[in-house]
Amino acid sequence: MCLQMANLVTSLCCVVLAAVVVAYPRNADRIQYGRIGSDVTMQCGSLDNDASVSWKMNGTYVKAQHSLEGPRLILTNVSLNHTGLYTCFQKQDDDKHEAIFLQIGIPPLEPTITCRSNTYPQGFYCSWHQQHSTYINTTFDVEVQHNQRSLEVKKDLFHKNRCHVRFPEVFSSFPYKVNVTAINALGKASATKTFEESTIVKPDPPERVTATPIRFNPRRLEVSWHSPATWPDIDNFPLKYFLRYRPLIREQWQHVELSDTTSHNITDAYAGKEYIIQVAAKDTEIGTWSDWSVAVHATPWIEEPVPVVSTTEVEFHTDVNVLLLKADVK
Repeated sequence: MCLQMANLVTSLCCVVLAAVVVAYPRNADRIQYGRIGSDVTMQCGSLDNDASVSWKMNGTYVKAQHSLEGPRLILTNVSLNHTGLYTCFQKQDDDKHEAIFLQIGIPPLEPTITCRSNTYPQGFYCSWHQQHSTYINTTFDVEVQHNQRSLEVKKDLFHKNRCHVRFPEVFSSFPYKVNVTAINALGKASATKTFEESTIVKPDPPERVTATPIRFNPRRLEVSWHSPATWPDIDNFPLKYFLRYRPLIREQWQHVELSDTTSHNITDAYAGKEYIIQVAAKDTEIGTWSDWSVAVHATPWIEEPVPVVSTTEVEFHTDVNVLLLKADVK
């Protein structure tokens, strides 16, 4: 759910983190939350303190080690096993008085935030996560500011913990400030990340990398690739490339840095040895190198052996032909 602030070009992107999904029973009158390791007290409706009450958890009577104080059930040092539907009954009529769904979890920790632009100069995305599950529904509010102005934040359609932001201007010297607040029923925690535009530019890896042997050249491989499809303006924001290759029999890579080209001929390959080849990309001016492309394998051209005719076989047939010829003469 995205909340828009009045009179501001901004929205708060809220997503749900559900490491453990616990369905809320329809027959529960209310929901209550408890923190792992704490004591939890549940009140059976508005009954008087001297009311005689019994409790069930998921249909089974609660064991005696838990404390009962009139209409209250006290659970000590709760754990995830205490999550469930609790029902209370007045002992004199054994009629259900109230049903409470208890969920056990922990408050959120400060989120870990990562921001990156793989579509420069169009915009960037930020993603976040919790180091540990909270075990209960946790939402995230996200706000991005630049030059004392709140920016519009759009929720990612496929990643529940990611939002996208368009650059309000290119080559800006003002830093960006991203604040993410994690919120659940037991508490909330915020984290802030500040960065400059140039530090988050990182293309996706090159695509469709191929390596082809060159005929009659046992030490050469022709490598070609395409720029990442996510890079929107290759003409005005060109990429440079970093090629690495090695034979499978060795651990050490050889490297070549290239500009304004999407192909390269390897000329020092070992004849007959299989090679592994990868390519990375980077904006020519700013940012960092992409991850490596998917590895491709290739073997330089191998000369086909020339068929050898056995001289012994030739002599044998010759001798046979001579004997047949003499027999015909006689």
